Amino acid sequence: MRYRNFGRLGWPVSEIGFGAWALGGSWGPQDDAESVAALHQALDLGCNFIDTALAYGNGRSERVIARVLGERSGGDRVYVATKIPPAPGAWPPGPRDDITERFPAAYLRAKVEECLRNLQTDCLDLLQLHTWTRAWNRAPSALETLRELQREGKILGIGISTPEPDQNALNDLMRDGWLDAVQVIYNIFEQDPAAELLPLAAEHKVGVIVRVALDEGSLTGKFTAGTQFIGDDFRQRYFAGDRLARTVARVEKIRAVVGDREPDLAAAALKFALKPATVSTVIAGMRNPEQARRNCAVGDLPPISDDVEQALFAHQWRRGQWYDGK
Repeated sequence: MRYRNFGRLGWPVSEIGFGAWALGGSWGPQDDAESVAALHQALDLGCNFIDTALAYGNGRSERVIARVLGERSGGDRVYVATKIPPAPGAWPPGPRDDITERFPAAYLRAKVEECLRNLQTDCLDLLQLHTWTRAWNRAPSALETLRELQREGKILGIGISTPEPDQNALNDLMRDGWLDAVQVIYNIFEQDPAAELLPLAAEHKVGVIVRVALDEGSLTGKFTAGTQFIGDDFRQRYFAGDRLARTVARVEKIRAVVGDREPDLAAAALKFALKPATVSTVIAGMRNPEQARRNCAVGDLPPISDDVEQALFAHQWRRGQWYDGK
């Protein structure tokens, strides 16, 4: 596993991080024992960065992570990033939402305490707001509260996870020095961050966590137009209507570009997301030990070639507010 610097915080983080959404649910049936085994496998392979959220199973994901880290106490340093959702309302927040209603100070403080309990720690490595609207950039009072918590020793770093339809919503906050980290969607389909967000992060020494590098599984190349998602799997919405068939058709064109120049399509997609030097870590979902082995193995592979990366630039796909479903 290779490691990169995590912005101004200076942490040496693994190129492949552990995305822990599925450990809390929303991806179909998930057994805690399988989650524990996946986490142990990833950590054994050198992964030292885990991303979770309070909203993932109402703390279930955080509690599973705490259990595993407790079983490994005294080992190598592992960095855990978690996220606090806004108070109930539109997701992501709309341009007229009031930040003092969606992220009031008392609410943030209470949620930080809940995360601390779930993760069984007295200080959070990275606390991210889960999610944002650029309408709040001129008066980001929630970030003032997080800075107070930082000074109090409750959190080490402050970050925000971008709203799905607006990957450049945090650019002004980086310019103004508010953020230690950003979590952004960057993949073969979603390439907009390369224009402004990634250069700004490099300029202001902001750590970059890339999520959705595999486009919620489509860029593994495993789906067909007839793939069915069961139980509480949110991808029933994400790939609703004709979306799955349209996506699979585009993935097949990408497969043709990659050919035999990469071990498989999933490795190519993860390596594409890792190619920009500004990216600190790419978090991949790992629901079982086999997925952990496959994803972490990418941290041992050489970077994607310039030729393949250039060819994949042509497959950008601007889909608008895809997460809302059909």
